[in-house]
Amino acid sequence: MLDVNPDTVCFIINKAQEFQTQEQVVFPEETESENLDSDWSEGFAVEHQNDMSYQELKSTIDDLEPDQQVALVALMWLGRGDFSTEEWDAAIEQAKDNWNERTAEYMISTPLVADYLQEGLNLLGYSCD
Repeated sequence: MLDVNPDTVCFIINKAQEFQTQEQVVFPEETESENLDSDWSEGFAVEHQNDMSYQELKSTIDDLEPDQQVALVALMWLGRGDFSTEEWDAAIEQAKDNWNERTAEYMISTPLVADYLQEGLNLLGYSCD
C-alpha cells in the first residue's frame, strides 16, 4: 500500500522536526500550505539553503524515486485530513498529477509536515516507535 519504506518516512519526520523547530525557521501567519504560493516556497528554500539540517532533509527527499515522492506527498495529505484512508488511491493519483522536481521544497515549506507524515503513517497502520 505504501510505496516508500516507513523507516525512510520516519527519518524524514525526524529531520523535518529538527529543521522546523529551529528559531530561524518562520512560517507566515497563514499556515494552510495550499495557500502558500510557489514564490514563497522558493524564497523559503533560498533562505535556508545553507542550513545543514535543511540540506539533509532536502537531499533525502530528492533522492527518493518519483513514485516514492508521490507516496510521501499523498501520506502528508492523508495526515493533514485532505483525504481519508478510503481515498488513498485518489490521494496517490492527485499526487502523481501534481508531481514535479520541487517536491522536497514543497514538503519542507509545509508547516507541521512532520506531524502530518506521522499521522498519515498511523492511519495506514505504521509507526515510528
